Amino acid sequence: MPINLPDDLPAAQILLDENVFVMTQSRATTQEIRPLKLMIVNLMPTKEVTETQLLRLLSNTPLQVEVDLIRTASHTPSHVSPEHLQNFYKTFSEVKENYYDGMIITGAPVERMAFSDVDYWDELCEIMEWAKCHVFSSFFICWGAQAALHYYYGIDKYLLKHKLTGVYKHRINTQKMKRKILRGFDYEFYAPHSRYTTVLKEDVASIPSLDILAESNEAGVYLIAEKDGSRFFVTGHAEYDTDTLDKEYRRDLNDPNIEAEIPKNYYLDDDPTQEVRVAWRSHAYLLFANWLNYYVYQETPYNLEELKDRK
Repeated sequence: MPINLPDDLPAAQILLDENVFVMTQSRATTQEIRPLKLMIVNLMPTKEVTETQLLRLLSNTPLQVEVDLIRTASHTPSHVSPEHLQNFYKTFSEVKENYYDGMIITGAPVERMAFSDVDYWDELCEIMEWAKCHVFSSFFICWGAQAALHYYYGIDKYLLKHKLTGVYKHRINTQKMKRKILRGFDYEFYAPHSRYTTVLKEDVASIPSLDILAESNEAGVYLIAEKDGSRFFVTGHAEYDTDTLDKEYRRDLNDPNIEAEIPKNYYLDDDPTQEVRVAWRSHAYLLFANWLNYYVYQETPYNLEELKDRK
């Protein structure tokens, strides 16, 4: 899929160097088609890295996508330049009159905090409420998934004894094989996780409108979906680059306040001096492509303003 990006967004050149089909805004304006409109609420501190990870995965289908990058106005990130935010990001107040085919809310390194203690919690709640009538299908990642499960359904998160970090084997729920998000999935697949908290399977299963589509013996529930396809919750980080968990581990090693956990099933022989075993990339591409194709492109109304009448 050609991703429609600002001509000078750093991620655009990175993706071009990887032979990913990127379309600049100046070229996209010459095509007489309606691109899919997505918004990415990027809560991660390393915003440029996360932008590139997500845009890479969203490029893997044959339609044009137009992306608005959104930052919170109630929190000023410290790991990205003000110029980058000014040039490429919008605040919610700037887009709240818009309608979108899809929305992604990323994870954030705040999972050990109570939801209400996160400085942008009220703003995020406003976005999630607004999405009910302005976004056709939403995709929530890691802490973003926990936040959305809490906001929409009252599901709590629980602190783990140790950080869950590594690449874990998951199995799909074979009773839900007809769900289109699972098309092409192997019965078992791998996905990265990096978090200190979890949600309980029994809490999710108590919500009649939610399906648990994939889970792990070690990492718990992984892929959760509304029956109508309006919301998807992924508790891990399928979007992670090869070296993301390695960088997190090296960072934790240098923090005297953290007991660094070696990511499981990630390094060859679980030895941090060995190379990384990349076992999740095909799943990551398939997960995002299925969401974008079956739940955004094929189902969304051509006139997005029809969403305002959705209950």
